Amino acid sequence: MGVLSGSPSKTTTAAMGNKSTGMPWRYWLKVHATDPSALLALGLLVVFIYLIAGPVFLLLGDAVQVQFAEQTRTGLAQGTLTTYYFERALFSPVAQDIFWVPLFNTLSVAVGAIVVALLVGAPLGWLLSRTDLPGKRWLSTALIVPYMLPSWTFALAWNTLFKNRTTGGPPSWMESLGFTPPDWLAYGQLPITLILALHYSPFVILLFGNALRQFDAQLEDAARIMGAGPMHVARRIVVPLMLPSLVSACTLIFAKCLGDFGVAYIVGVPVRYDVLATSLFRSISSSQAGMSAVLAGAIVLLGGVSILIDMRLLKEASRFQTIGSKGSMARTAQLGQFAPLATTWAIIVLLVSAIIPLVALALTTVMRMPGIFTLDNLTLDFWIGNNLTTTTALRQGILLTPEFWLATFNTIWIVGTAALGAGFLGLLVGIAVVRSPIRIVATLLRYITFLPYLVPGIAFAAAYLSMFAVPRGPVPALYGTSIILVLAMLADQMPFASRAGISAMMQLGGDPEDAARVVGAGWWRRLVSIVVPIQKGALVSGVLLPFISGIKGLSLVVVLAVPGTDLLTTYAIRLVDYGYTQASNAVVLMVCVIAFVGTLGVQHITKSNLSDGLGSK
Repeated sequence: MGVLSGSPSKTTTAAMGNKSTGMPWRYWLKVHATDPSALLALGLLVVFIYLIAGPVFLLLGDAVQVQFAEQTRTGLAQGTLTTYYFERALFSPVAQDIFWVPLFNTLSVAVGAIVVALLVGAPLGWLLSRTDLPGKRWLSTALIVPYMLPSWTFALAWNTLFKNRTTGGPPSWMESLGFTPPDWLAYGQLPITLILALHYSPFVILLFGNALRQFDAQLEDAARIMGAGPMHVARRIVVPLMLPSLVSACTLIFAKCLGDFGVAYIVGVPVRYDVLATSLFRSISSSQAGMSAVLAGAIVLLGGVSILIDMRLLKEASRFQTIGSKGSMARTAQLGQFAPLATTWAIIVLLVSAIIPLVALALTTVMRMPGIFTLDNLTLDFWIGNNLTTTTALRQGILLTPEFWLATFNTIWIVGTAALGAGFLGLLVGIAVVRSPIRIVATLLRYITFLPYLVPGIAFAAAYLSMFAVPRGPVPALYGTSIILVLAMLADQMPFASRAGISAMMQLGGDPEDAARVVGAGWWRRLVSIVVPIQKGALVSGVLLPFISGIKGLSLVVVLAVPGTDLLTTYAIRLVDYGYTQASNAVVLMVCVIAFVGTLGVQHITKSNLSDGLGSK
């Protein structure tokens, strides 16, 4: 009787639909059958929960569950909840070597790299953006070259120049010239810090330089009119307004240093100078899944905290941001008599950070004994030679070695497939996030595709190893196959690819698709005939930039690749392990050529430039 005399029941209301706040569910299905963005968002969310969130959470779960190898040591059954790995990492007798020393080394290297990068990059950013520096248009592109190349390229160059008898293989140039570099110069914190600082200083040059270009010089003029001195103007006006760019540069460098494996492996491991990345690699290599999870979790935590701090500081700093109006001025300072000195400084940085390392690598590949500059010491054997007597496992030059061409083929098809997948999925994510009527799903999709950005490469690789090393349901074990590399690269590149797709779709109105819908075009037809052609630039960018990143990347693939699925980067590292310096340098040069030419190709195709905003005159 209550139902008859009262208001309709909830069931009846749901069936009829609330006319004031919603629509009948049958009508909703009919409407969205022609525009399945909601279903697309739900489908993509499930896919990326499996490919991104799943491996990360599974890895973190390994840190609190007894693993197969530790059942006897812990006296507990596999899968039992435990704090054993945290206690071993933090408080055991080996904790210093496994965790605390690598953590301290990681933080000291990262902080040192930030300081050096600021000292190198900030003056260059100012010279390129606010002065009449001679040749600044050319320099503004040339000084970005170090970031176009793999960071560990310069570690190999450092080894070529400064290594000593701590490791085997051919002598370094310094040894050939009669000088034996001490360990502190050849290996450890100093070279790692300098290499990473020079490699990532372009972040400071670009971010700080572009911010200076947008700074309105009239603000300085107004302060000077009021009687403020140069130091007061710099401290109270310029520095607060430049803070967002400096914070972003520092955060990026810190996050990159956390997960950088190659540099520390090449010039740190020979003297047992471990960072978290190399300690994690050692744990993975010795099948210590629980310890690997703890170390990877520490790297993820540090990376996530650094990004959150960056977001917080930028939010606070946004109160001080200013964008000049049409009448704003970015006045160019006249260097006058200091122009030669400033140009010399810029050229020295370019020489030290790019030209000298690359020349040293190239010359080493054509020398029987590195550092001996005589005609009879020159050879092309390490490129095209046969029956080499200087090595035992590498009997031919790399261009005649099947393993090199297999690694090249693997690199092209694995990285290419991952990049194509990331670019296309990034566009679909853009459509789903912008067009989906279920906003909570769109928001979750946006955050999950951003998650790999918070997880350094080697930690993400550890997550994939934890996820796919054993069969899980209908999915077989993928470790040792090319599929795991494709999936890991695709997922790792989704932060960029999804942001490119979202940005592109936010700029595309719904009118073209509405017009196509009126004439009867289905969703797929609209996607292929309208969305993809219009968003061709974003799609190309979303494919090519992940391809370049994958070509030169090492931290992500070094854990997942095996000899049969070697890429050029992992093949070069294996040659380093064998002590085949000339051959490894030759492979690295090929990687550098592909990465450099590919980067320039991306800029040409997408009509973009890494140095946009610098040296525009």
